[in-house]
Amino acid sequence: MRIVQIEPMIVEVPLRKPVTGVHGVTSVQSSVLVHVVADDGVDGWGDVDPTPGYTLESVDDIHAGVERLSGALVGLDPRNTHRALARMDETLPGAFEAKAAIEMALLDLKGRALGVPVHSLLGGRLIDEIQLNAWIGAVPPAQAAHEAADWLARGFTTAKIKVSGAGEIGLERVAAVRAAVGGRMALRVDFNESLTPDQAVPFIHALESYDLTLVEQPVARDRIDALAEIRRKIRIPLMADESVTSPASLIEIIRREAADIVKVKAMKQGGLLRTRSMVECAAAAGLRVVIGHGFGLTLSTLAEATLAATASARASIPTRSPGTAGRRKRWSKGAPAEPGRPERMGGLGGARSPPISKARRRCRRPRR
Repeated sequence: MRIVQIEPMIVEVPLRKPVTGVHGVTSVQSSVLVHVVADDGVDGWGDVDPTPGYTLESVDDIHAGVERLSGALVGLDPRNTHRALARMDETLPGAFEAKAAIEMALLDLKGRALGVPVHSLLGGRLIDEIQLNAWIGAVPPAQAAHEAADWLARGFTTAKIKVSGAGEIGLERVAAVRAAVGGRMALRVDFNESLTPDQAVPFIHALESYDLTLVEQPVARDRIDALAEIRRKIRIPLMADESVTSPASLIEIIRREAADIVKVKAMKQGGLLRTRSMVECAAAAGLRVVIGHGFGLTLSTLAEATLAATASARASIPTRSPGTAGRRKRWSKGAPAEPGRPERMGGLGGARSPPISKARRRCRRPRR
């Protein structure tokens, strides 16, 4: 079996309603889908879903990266994922998002070829059901409280609240959510790098009365030294997200004792296999791990749900936004089951190609 085609495509899918994060308002999710085809006709799909501001590469950058890497991979055995990853590293340094999309498609193809779910290729799942985390944007306090109550009514027991900067509105948003849900929901706050080192400690101290389970990435991703200093001065557990990129960054966080929890993502870490390795590394160092997820399409959602199901060290699992639905993901006959869709054999599960409804997608050419 040999790879004969790797095709990237950019798709733009409208959210059910706009969401407001630290980096602005999102009404359309732009993603890069990757389709890999072998010489015997077996194929696989992968996708990554960058967020402007959070992800340093745009969909056009990722599309160009996949195009560049595809020439180096054609002719290889698609079942040898390690060989493919090594060839991609030789061809293009970095480019974690492009490599993640290709690796996801290769694992999907391999699972289809063998008739097994991707979690079997990662060593097998440890749990049959994962719990999902609700998402509350950087919205007015009253709206945040209403959204929290809605998530609670739908059965969610934990939620993330976005806070941008050290203004009073952020404190008011957290207070409004806590008042709306009482002690029935665990809450965390995500700053997405929006605080300065001088602002972080006093602002986090002001949040202590709201019984938060953690605070996430208060300062810039390249300030691991500041994360370590902040962690020593606060009582709420601190989670690093944007600072966790390569394995070297994780080792630096461990060495400096800069976090209690780390968040990893298949897109951010360059694929499922490398994310899995980083989960085990973090666990060996005594850190808890969150398998993160944003406004993903079906494939990336299933991929990171698969990671969560195979990781004994996880602290929690992918985020669900107001633009998506569902509280828990269950497995049936090996692959994650999707309500209303027939199950396919092997791979990541989900719909047959194309993996996104034509009625909800708009493909475009990359901008050069």
